Amino acid sequence: MRRGVDAGQHGGADAATSVQTLAVLLQAGAVPLVAWHHLAGTGDTHASAIVSRVESGTPLVSAIEAEGGAWADLAAAWEVATTVGAPLAEVLRMIAETLRDAASAADDVRIALAEPAGTARLLLWMPFAGLLLGFALGFDTIGVIVGNPLGAACVIAGLLLVLAARFWTRRLLRRAAPAPGTPGMRAELVAVALSGGASIDRALRLVADSSASGADQEERIRTVLDLSRAAGVPAGELLRASAAQDRHASRIQGRIRAAKLSTRLLVPLGVCTLPAFLLLGVAPLLLSVLRSTPLPL
Repeated sequence: MRRGVDAGQHGGADAATSVQTLAVLLQAGAVPLVAWHHLAGTGDTHASAIVSRVESGTPLVSAIEAEGGAWADLAAAWEVATTVGAPLAEVLRMIAETLRDAASAADDVRIALAEPAGTARLLLWMPFAGLLLGFALGFDTIGVIVGNPLGAACVIAGLLLVLAARFWTRRLLRRAAPAPGTPGMRAELVAVALSGGASIDRALRLVADSSASGADQEERIRTVLDLSRAAGVPAGELLRASAAQDRHASRIQGRIRAAKLSTRLLVPLGVCTLPAFLLLGVAPLLLSVLRSTPLPL
């Protein structure tokens, strides 16, 4: 799970760099497919995969969308811009900045999560360290585990607690991880559609039918559009400001989740990990001592 999250975050940063390069190539006069070929020629694996799909007959937007993650947002922006006739190079520059800002916010959250997550994973090995301690001190821990029903019961219970702690910890880490997608992307795309001359209803419909992330942003977008109508000001800047606020809020909420995670991880530590340490490390050691110590009659 953690690798998938990290890959998605780094993919957003990589996509931003690729999109920025495409914007420069298009602004210099290259046609879209030639720009993609140039980008693929630099060793960009995503661009190479997209070009390969296009050459096999897949439409360009579908070929971009097939890369998933941040590339699906790029596909949505590409489709909206070409449909309404918005300047593609300028749109791609905006998308690159949006993806870079979102990747930066995700990196902030990932860094904030790194310390509590690393500590939790380290502490999960503590029960096994206690078991090895018995071996290092020369106690007959194996004999106790194999030959004593109470020792075997302690080990089984300890292992079950370790598994429970791992499951519990992973669940807490998943809940604290940033949500997939690019915050504010749909608001940015509605602004793009409006800048190309589309009506509000058509802009909303185009974005709703696209592959852009953030399907839950529609109500906020409509609130911004209502404000634009009431105040008599252009909706584009309000939508972009709303998108920037969404990314800022995502960064802050991620930091708050990371701070809460440090406290919440103490629960599986106290309920599962420490008892597992006692059962796997301390109990076999004590049973070994009792077995090897003659008791006076």
